[in-house]
Amino acid sequence: METFATRGYHNASLAEIAERAGLTQAGVLHHFRSKAGLLTGVLDLRDQSDIGTLGEERPRGLAFLRHLVETAARNAEREGIVRLYAVLSAESVTEGHPAQDYFRTRYEGLRGLLVEALTEAGELGEIDEGIDPVAAASAVIAVMDGLQVQWLLAPEAVDMAAVTELAITALLGRPLPEAD
Repeated sequence: METFATRGYHNASLAEIAERAGLTQAGVLHHFRSKAGLLTGVLDLRDQSDIGTLGEERPRGLAFLRHLVETAARNAEREGIVRLYAVLSAESVTEGHPAQDYFRTRYEGLRGLLVEALTEAGELGEIDEGIDPVAAASAVIAVMDGLQVQWLLAPEAVDMAAVTELAITALLGRPLPEAD
């Protein structure tokens, strides 16, 4: 994870990854088959740690957006994972990048979850009907991803959770419910 996060996919070598893991290159390839397979495994591990915080069922309506603010707060304690995500998501837009499909699918899924939560929030009367859930979902994702880059460059200057909450409440025109 650290090697991909600091060097990017193309500059990370299997030799360095194997050395950091206390394995041979053949040992790494025994478990992952290829460098691209290892990258996918690292990204899946990152997602599993985030999914585990949701519990049995995803929060509904604005409670899901509160969960995103809490995720931003947790991310401030996980620099390696944040760096990995920021580097690889940006790098994945290059032609033939092995994580391109992963990030395309991830953004599609995250947008879908946000659209669903914002639609629920509208149905529950938590937000005004005039808010476009698709546009709002894209804006929230853009804010969160942009804040991660700013935080990586100047952690003392950026409070990801507070700014995420500020952006969401400004976008929706009302405060989020308090955390449980």
